[in-house]
Amino acid sequence: MKDGISGLGLVASLASAVVAATTKGNHADLQGFNSATLIINTGVVAGDGDYAVAMQHSDTTTDGDFTDVAAGDLLGDLPATLEASTVYKQGYKGSKRYIRAVITKAGGTSIAASAVFALGHPYDAPVA
Repeated sequence: MKDGISGLGLVASLASAVVAATTKGNHADLQGFNSATLIINTGVVAGDGDYAVAMQHSDTTTDGDFTDVAAGDLLGDLPATLEASTVYKQGYKGSKRYIRAVITKAGGTSIAASAVFALGHPYDAPVA
């Protein structure tokens, strides 16, 4: 069996929490890696919740510099509305250094969710 842990870096963009408003995640630094996958894990959706998630990128860590990633720089699609108790994934193939997840509220009460970036194909392995 191949080793799947030595070449993988993990960054929590949105820690597991009940989200009741649009929430910007922490950024992941892609320096030293050649691939990134966003993994979204949802739990309970309350009050007919209508929440979506998007990936943003930037060359700086300044909040105002982050913009939504263009469709051409994404691998796979995320749904317009997140469902309860579901796991989603989306890849990034853009050229910016930093990425983050943003959950946007369009309606409802709340959603339990988290977002993690799995960074792969490191320049140097093993990854600490």
